[in-house]
Amino acid sequence: MRACVLMALAFLLVTGAILPVLADEAKPPSPQTDGLAIPARYDQVWEFTDGLALVRIGDKCGLIDKTGKEITPLQYESVYSYNQSVYYTDGLIEVASNNKWGYIDHTGKEVIPPRFDAVGRFSEGLAVVWSNGKCGFIDRTGKVVIQPKYLWADNFSQGMSRVGLNYKVCGFIDKTGKEVIPLKYEGARSYSEGLAVAGSAMKYGFIDKTGKQVIPEKFDGAESFADGLAAVRLNGKCGFIDKTGKAVIPLRYDSTTEFIGGFCLVSIKNKCGFIDTTGKEITPLKYDDAAPFCEGLALVKGNGKWGVIGKTGKQITPLQYDAISHFCEGLARVTLNGKWGFIDKTGKEVIPVKYNVVADCSEGLVLIVINRKSGFFDKTGKEVLPPRYDAARRFSDGMAAVLLNGKWGFIAHPAMEK
Repeated sequence: MRACVLMALAFLLVTGAILPVLADEAKPPSPQTDGLAIPARYDQVWEFTDGLALVRIGDKCGLIDKTGKEITPLQYESVYSYNQSVYYTDGLIEVASNNKWGYIDHTGKEVIPPRFDAVGRFSEGLAVVWSNGKCGFIDRTGKVVIQPKYLWADNFSQGMSRVGLNYKVCGFIDKTGKEVIPLKYEGARSYSEGLAVAGSAMKYGFIDKTGKQVIPEKFDGAESFADGLAAVRLNGKCGFIDKTGKAVIPLRYDSTTEFIGGFCLVSIKNKCGFIDTTGKEITPLKYDDAAPFCEGLALVKGNGKWGVIGKTGKQITPLQYDAISHFCEGLARVTLNGKWGFIDKTGKEVIPVKYNVVADCSEGLVLIVINRKSGFFDKTGKEVLPPRYDAARRFSDGMAAVLLNGKWGFIAHPAMEK
């Protein structure tokens, strides 16, 4: 019997009957799957967030998890996204089917089936929805709690929503739909820190939640309160007031931004600098342009070149680059003479300025394009994933989208594979 089995096996090997199987096993992996956690088969993809990514094939899209499993079939015309990733609103995701919008949860279950002409994000438990050209509000079960009657409405903020029956005047409703502030103001902003900007005849002040005028309508422009301060404009000059209406930072500037990280960008006669919340100028108003503080550093421009300053106004990086991005994970992209590289927070060039295309650092890795191929390097410039992809996007939630032969897939972060 043993001899017969050996003879049969010898016959198969000679005739090649089992060679196709062996050949398939020995065949090099397809570039569509080689090294990819999720094969390159999609026409369009978005970044992963909270374990899910939006993908599209043809004109239909759906959601997949990190194993590539379809959490929802690719059946939707659209899934709302923001900044290249799925956008969650109170744990729900906006989807469209047959030109109607609804919501699904992270498991793909249709919590609120698509039946509205348009929907907004949930805020304080309610979401704006549109039907037949009018908008109202629903709760998380899909129940209409405020009937569609308004031409437009804002998300709820501090229990109030700004609404309008036309674009001429507006007022505020509470969560029961009661119009607690009459629709009489020509301009208003959402409530913040208990007060709302409101005014008419091009003059603005502040009202409380009962509609009481707390700060008179005397300003030419006003922004919402944040950390006890509100930017206002009068007779072409800007400054900041407190909740009593007192100007705590004099109205002497041509322009101001909001305070970010305790600092505000201000300008006079096309020269700008920064002030703190007391109104102290931490830098002279000497720069031609600037960008707000991020990770404790701000970008400034003079004589056509960009540099970096710290919170005391000290120059960290000389004005020497053609452009600089905001710092991200301790690194900032810089460009000079058409080439890109990275500096750290001390101003040191940690990755030489020699590349044609780079992207911000994300999850410890930077995307760099060399000879039209994309790869990933660490913060020191050491190659981690060789440039072999036709295109790629930054790492997000441990995954990065990559393009191979016209199709998108995903690779896993090297740290996840160890």
